[in-house]
Amino acid sequence: MNDETSVDVLIVGYGAAAYAAGLYAARYQVSTIIVGEMFGGETALGGMIENYPGTGDIDGFDLMLKFKEQVDKYAVESRPARVNKIRRVQRQFISDLQDGTTISSTAVILAVGRERRKLGLTHEEDWIGKGVSYCSTCDAPLYRDKTVGIVGGGNAAIEGAILLGKYADDVYLIYRQAEFTRPEPISITLLNQQQNVHQVLSTVVTEILGDDSTGVTGLRLSEPYDGKEEIDVDGIFIEIGADPRLELPDQLGLELNTETNEVHVDRMMRTNVAGVFAAGDLTDASGTLKQTITAAAQGAIAALSASQHVALESQAAGDD
Repeated sequence: MNDETSVDVLIVGYGAAAYAAGLYAARYQVSTIIVGEMFGGETALGGMIENYPGTGDIDGFDLMLKFKEQVDKYAVESRPARVNKIRRVQRQFISDLQDGTTISSTAVILAVGRERRKLGLTHEEDWIGKGVSYCSTCDAPLYRDKTVGIVGGGNAAIEGAILLGKYADDVYLIYRQAEFTRPEPISITLLNQQQNVHQVLSTVVTEILGDDSTGVTGLRLSEPYDGKEEIDVDGIFIEIGADPRLELPDQLGLELNTETNEVHVDRMMRTNVAGVFAAGDLTDASGTLKQTITAAAQGAIAALSASQHVALESQAAGDD
């Protein structure tokens, strides 16, 4: 591996937005490299996916393998590495990787996503896809006629519980406070209308029960519910929020959406810094709908914008 690499477009990220951007950048015939830490991003951790068009039921990791296989056909390098720092030097962006290599690029697409807040419980990460989920919108249909728990007190948790109530037989909405203080009033009204959603308040989940072969089978609570400290469930949804990964955006001085703390982009995925584009869950482009399909679409748009920027920079350099 060369210590220094020069490309037209550097894509930082390893999930749906990054690979979609890589695919489209290659088709626009700009030299491209994808650099990321965790292959597949949120999609790869999501377990079974039923709502990605054209694929039917597919495991999220397998779906991301299909993304990668398609990009590989265009000979786009995808390098497993962490980008520690990005800085602007004249008309180029210089990116320092943790492995000691450096990448110079005319444009940068940031697709680093979000970091899900976790409960920090034993087996929580081990059983992702085996009953542990961080996305009600993604996985609710998988729990038809089953029993689930959902943890959280904000809009995402309330809306998730309402959605889960349309599929699962019973839903236990678990929140540490005595009442919900943050959701929109209409959400509370709809929640109260869901007779199979049980509001378990003033308690927290202290242990996820189950085993490595079957995954989640129950939850242990800090305070009894209906006289029991354990409830039997087939899965747990953890909806306590997610934070955009802002280390690189902050280095580059990217403008943030003050309400959501996400990178603000226009409809072409342009940021306030010329030559820097962003896509996927990192951005405010699709509101609260953070899905594989929206991430992939934004990646494609970002690649178009990046390729146009590369062309303009090439023309400007030729005119100098």
